[in-house]
Amino acid sequence: MPRRILIVIGHPDPSPDRLCRGLAKAYGEGAEQAGHVVRRVDLAALDFPMLRTMQEFEHGVVPNSLNEAAEAIVWAEHIVFVFPLWLGTMPALLKAFLEQVMRPGTAFAYPDEGGGFPKTLLRGRSARMVVTMGMPSIFYRLWFLSHGIAGMRRSILRFAGISPVRETLFGMVAGAGDATRAKGLGQIRKLGERAR
Repeated sequence: MPRRILIVIGHPDPSPDRLCRGLAKAYGEGAEQAGHVVRRVDLAALDFPMLRTMQEFEHGVVPNSLNEAAEAIVWAEHIVFVFPLWLGTMPALLKAFLEQVMRPGTAFAYPDEGGGFPKTLLRGRSARMVVTMGMPSIFYRLWFLSHGIAGMRRSILRFAGISPVRETLFGMVAGAGDATRAKGLGQIRKLGERAR
């Protein structure tokens, strides 16, 4: 059954040579060939401000430049985030984007009366994080306990009701040869076909 898929390309570098861009493209091509409907948000092509106060987060509005992205998050049944690991977690641009769009009214709602937990607004959606890194991915999982992406999974995506959240990690990408890259692209293309 066709699904509505949003691909968020979270690499701040707009260069088409970046592996993240190739992975996002492969996922999207696989999904579209299988009949899924795909939208894309490329953070490197967007200009938006960083949030600086709790007041802005709770009572401000999504910037005009991110209205389509916020609407696409609500529209999507499955969201794919593709980004490099920088200093053990997502790049600052992706974090700033999530702070802007995963806010009250889009991702969750505060209770009408004081007290109680926020209501999740994105329940029923699933997600996948596709992450590239310079270190071996097994080392990131076992030694660092995937702390950076675990925080994104638990504190942002699952907090908003998105579940399950799966991950695909590509390690040692700087020295990866053509065969290794082709294998990774093929793996991601198959995930796109299955909307997983």
